[in-house]
Amino acid sequence: MIAQSELPEEREARRRRAGKSSGETYAATLEQMQPGVATTIVSPADDAAPVFSTDSLAAFDAVFLTGSPMHVYDDSPEVRRQLDFMRRVFAAGVPSFGSCAGLQIAVAAAGGRVRKMPQRMEAGIARRIAPTEAGRGHPLLAGRPPCWDAPAIHGDEVEELPPGATLLASNAVTRVQAAEIRFESGVFWGVQYHPELALREIALAITAQAGDLVEAGLANAENDVEAWCGDLDALYETPDNRALRWRLGVDGEFADEQLRRREIANFLSHVTMLRG
Repeated sequence: MIAQSELPEEREARRRRAGKSSGETYAATLEQMQPGVATTIVSPADDAAPVFSTDSLAAFDAVFLTGSPMHVYDDSPEVRRQLDFMRRVFAAGVPSFGSCAGLQIAVAAAGGRVRKMPQRMEAGIARRIAPTEAGRGHPLLAGRPPCWDAPAIHGDEVEELPPGATLLASNAVTRVQAAEIRFESGVFWGVQYHPELALREIALAITAQAGDLVEAGLANAENDVEAWCGDLDALYETPDNRALRWRLGVDGEFADEQLRRREIANFLSHVTMLRG
């Protein structure tokens, strides 16, 4: 199951920009990684969304939570529905994985706190992510080097992990870059960055938020953002291009699709043993 937290108008805006909703992107990524996999996309935050029982959720092998513009600290009906869904996932004991807002939703559902990032955002590339002592031996990060970069775009962050959670990775911008949450009968693995996204999708998302990057002081002008995104899109086409890697300041952990998706692959290989 893939649970997207975008609202209907946000899904349509993303389809116009990138060709897919966040849930459809996750489905395409999983199909590439495990051809023939069966996926069901749901939108628990929608006004008319069905409410899944714990028994119906337990019938799925895993639940993936996508990124979205949702601010989980807002006390809105949409947020309450999304958090209620996640609490049912935990209660059902079905393993779950999430990126960006997906991590934030799991944190809030289990009793942690999320906030707007104070006077900053992380956009394009999350730099120099490093495992904590607990993360060095954790299977979510198996195969990662001592330091890596990853695609990212977010203005919210985890302020405090819930009781029983384990911090697995951090960087200088955002303390919680990866975590494990054990709550009720469930286990969640999540990251603040986006291992599921193609570099072209990141480039399109950054282009759409060029004004926000200028306002945040990450770029001097929108033209600078567009030029940077052009390089990122070119790297999508030619990931082995050494000149582009040098200009963007990245290596294979970011440029190579298989390496970029490492956390998803690690989760898929551990789904059976994570089941409650």
